[in-house]
Amino acid sequence: MWQRKQTVFLAIAIACLVGMIFFPIWEAKNESARMTLYPLYYGVNSGGANTVAYFPYCIIAILGIAAATIASMEIGKYKNRLLQLKLGALNSLLMAGCMGSAAYLAIKLIQANHISGSYGVSLFFPAVAMVCNAIANRFIRKDENLVKDSDRLR
Repeated sequence: MWQRKQTVFLAIAIACLVGMIFFPIWEAKNESARMTLYPLYYGVNSGGANTVAYFPYCIIAILGIAAATIASMEIGKYKNRLLQLKLGALNSLLMAGCMGSAAYLAIKLIQANHISGSYGVSLFFPAVAMVCNAIANRFIRKDENLVKDSDRLR
């Protein structure tokens, strides 16, 4: 199972999606407060007082964890390539939702606070995972075509 190329790309996608949870999506600092958006929450640290809001920001982490779970299920279904392709398509939708919601919430925070901050690495991890998922789906399709061609030769 691990000798297949698509398994390596799916493992990279899982690592990106899980790693996304630990790094900030957006950070900004003004003279009185530091604002940070993580996939699980939005935190404001102003002069020693911390304020944390979980909803609706936790949807980013929920979509990321769901995509990582489906990618790990996809690795385990190596005997059923058509199911792997379907799971890959579903996974692409979840990753797009994760990336879209992260960008949307970061832009909304920029507009609400009238401050431009810096984007963190977590904003780009779902994009890397989507590319790895697309490459894995291409290799799964190649395997399926190879099996179909060998069945035709018999």
